Amino acid sequence: MNTPTSRNIITPKVLEAESFTDAEAAIERLKEIYQISSKFLCDRFEEALKTGVADTAYRAFYPEIRFTSTSYTKSDSRLSFGHVAEPGVYSTTVTRPDLFAHYLKQQITLIMKNHDQPVVIGPSDTPMPVHFAVANDDTVSVPQDGAMEFSLRDYFDVPDLATTHDNIVNGAEYHFPNGSAPLALFTAQRIDYSLARLSHYTATSAEHFQNHILFTNYQFYVEEFEGFARKMLADKDSGYTSFVSTGNVEITDPKTPIEQPAKMPQMPTYHLKRDGGAGITLVNIGVGPSNAKTATDHIAVLRPHAWLMVGHCAGLRNSQRLGDFVLAHAYLREDHVLDDDLPVWVPIPALAEIQIALETAVADETELKGYELKRIMRTGTVATIDNRNWELRDHSGPVQRLSQSRAIALDMESATIAANGFRFRVPYGTLLCVSDKPLHGELKLPGMASNFYKTQVSRHLMIGIRAMEQLREMPLERIHSRKLRSFEETAFL
Repeated sequence: MNTPTSRNIITPKVLEAESFTDAEAAIERLKEIYQISSKFLCDRFEEALKTGVADTAYRAFYPEIRFTSTSYTKSDSRLSFGHVAEPGVYSTTVTRPDLFAHYLKQQITLIMKNHDQPVVIGPSDTPMPVHFAVANDDTVSVPQDGAMEFSLRDYFDVPDLATTHDNIVNGAEYHFPNGSAPLALFTAQRIDYSLARLSHYTATSAEHFQNHILFTNYQFYVEEFEGFARKMLADKDSGYTSFVSTGNVEITDPKTPIEQPAKMPQMPTYHLKRDGGAGITLVNIGVGPSNAKTATDHIAVLRPHAWLMVGHCAGLRNSQRLGDFVLAHAYLREDHVLDDDLPVWVPIPALAEIQIALETAVADETELKGYELKRIMRTGTVATIDNRNWELRDHSGPVQRLSQSRAIALDMESATIAANGFRFRVPYGTLLCVSDKPLHGELKLPGMASNFYKTQVSRHLMIGIRAMEQLREMPLERIHSRKLRSFEETAFL
């Protein structure tokens, strides 16, 4: 807490905690508490900017979901979520209940059903930073420190990195100061932090993100994705409703032109939307494991149903050809960006549902089946490194490790995306396309690559889209594998 306790603190009139057995009613109460808190902070902040401040501080609190289990009765063991392991009090703070309404309804309904207990909705004891309160009001912005006549942290709570962490997802034995155990993987402050970062890095609002995320490392895929989106909007039976481009430009008419912003964000993002968030989001993360980690760190708070990497890679086997596909079933992690969060000795398993969807999509798109599919696709280990110019170093060390690992391809993003999927309990997969073979004299040079780009990008992207469409039809409890859950997991997905 950043507000000095010696200053008189004013808070909004709070609603008392109340038990609910109906998920929709519980969510409406969450919305009500959140709206009271955020509006209070926005109004007080605007007043302070206009008229100055008195010797008074202002504080409002996030809403909270609290659940109490009184029995060791086992729930359906087939489910990877929706239940708690033992008796106790569990809680989570909540932000943007409007944005997460569908997710919250799923999770609240399931835990009440599995334990036959109500949830309690009320204000938490966690202050809401004024920055996050005003983030949803386009008419209000927080000036930089020093641009105001008063010190912001003397009168309002500001973001506190000491309470914005990944202890829960990283498996640390974490309990809140009030003694309750976590009900969800992310606290309200952690989510608000990522929502702000997402808007900054992708130049699109969190509201547009869909539940199925494709990551790529080349702009060529963006152009193909927009072309596919326009075809879907022209087909009234496709189920897709709109296309959102960088800068929150949304179109429903396939003929509407889209003007690119003068300044592109670091990770341009595009959304082909469908009711219930069942569409597809494409993120061009660019090159490198740092970008891959940044994107997945923040998208994870949206609790997507799956994310896949569809990018280019170096083929490591002489038998491979440019344009061949690589379906990763294991990863050699030399990206290093996640070493502190997920040690390299942790195995990153292949997920059967994702693997089957990707292989089926390759077969459908190429019209090759069974043994014939091996002509254009190999399944094996993908190595991810943090040195783009690894070819320029002494080959004896890297090549030996690649050979010992049985790696068949190398890139700079796939293992990072898969490892963060494992860490955040988001189903993941990788399908790469061989664009060069540096160990065998086929380097990524303009003349050699041009034909590959023309012929393979569209097919590769369509495979990723078809795989996502298959996964969309799977029940939620099937795609979210128990392999992604640890000994004592949060009840919420």
